[in-house]
Amino acid sequence: TCSPGQKLSSTFGHSALRITDSANLTDNVYNYSSFDFNVAGFYENFIQGKWCDVLTVETYSSFLQTYQQEQRTVVEQELNLFGNDKAAILEALQLNANIGNRFYQCDFLLDNYATRIRDIVKNNTSERLLIKPILPDPDISFRELIHVYLNQKERRWARLGIDILSGSSLDKRVQNEQAMFLPDYLSKGFDSAAIGNIPLVQKKQFICKASNIQVTQQSFLSPFIAFTIIFFVFVFMGFIREPWSIKALTALDFLLFFSVGLLGMLLLVMWFGTGQTLCRNNYNLLWALPVHAVAAFYINHKGKRTNQYWSLTVIIYAMLLAFWVLIPQELNRDLLPLIILLGWRSWKLFKRSAYASKVSGI
Repeated sequence: TCSPGQKLSSTFGHSALRITDSANLTDNVYNYSSFDFNVAGFYENFIQGKWCDVLTVETYSSFLQTYQQEQRTVVEQELNLFGNDKAAILEALQLNANIGNRFYQCDFLLDNYATRIRDIVKNNTSERLLIKPILPDPDISFRELIHVYLNQKERRWARLGIDILSGSSLDKRVQNEQAMFLPDYLSKGFDSAAIGNIPLVQKKQFICKASNIQVTQQSFLSPFIAFTIIFFVFVFMGFIREPWSIKALTALDFLLFFSVGLLGMLLLVMWFGTGQTLCRNNYNLLWALPVHAVAAFYINHKGKRTNQYWSLTVIIYAMLLAFWVLIPQELNRDLLPLIILLGWRSWKLFKRSAYASKVSGI
């Protein structure tokens, strides 16, 4: 089990399975999470949610050197297995490592580098593997578990991005063994596990320990502060009643609604156009309305339909804020200044279009 690193991709740590074969004088690590960027169509498949992780086999010394260079702690649990269980696990790993089998479609919550190790051990023991409760809270969700790691590293923008792109499935309650999708909980699960009356882990030790753990510097410009600043920029521009400020505010309105509309389109594509189950049923579409990308071009348009559109968006944002806690998905609270801004600017555009229609007699 390898501790989290400084890179965003290593926020949750890592797990791998080491097999020492004294008969054949081999000491290899089976690693279920190694992107192969040279595979034909990798980037296309990644965007479509069809990308595969790949099982690689490397020497233990090479594997360890990587984590020593990154100043990451590595803890080893030696598993207490019978000879036939060891042989079955090794056979299963070698079968997975074949060229035709080593690629697999990753599901971050249900089928990733950690759950693969859990399953390869669990499915190849002669007796049932019993795992005791390891959850910190029986009602904890996948999102809450992930947030713990993001908060520790002060990755507030990454947390915002994950919360926006992920749908309500991330708010499902975690079952005990499902928590082992995270390396730390895989380790805890193995520590608590037993085969019959025999503990699964017979020995645990630090292979290397980070001497100087770097703390991620907390950025002043958090999402909440950034959106609040944007909100007050709009407020400031609204108070200046000069021709140039009115034009500037119109341009800002266009950028605001067009950008939010594009984001909404992306969420729709991630929901319906990819194989990413995490991106389905995404209630962020309640504020990131895809049609905003079109409506942005009609900000100065006079007409009944325009007036109705902006009045409808006012109602949508008002209801979203009023029923925030009842939505079956945890929306990121840093978005509140942005959503309030969208509601306020929708109200202003509604009033302006209503006034324009009245003056022109439409």
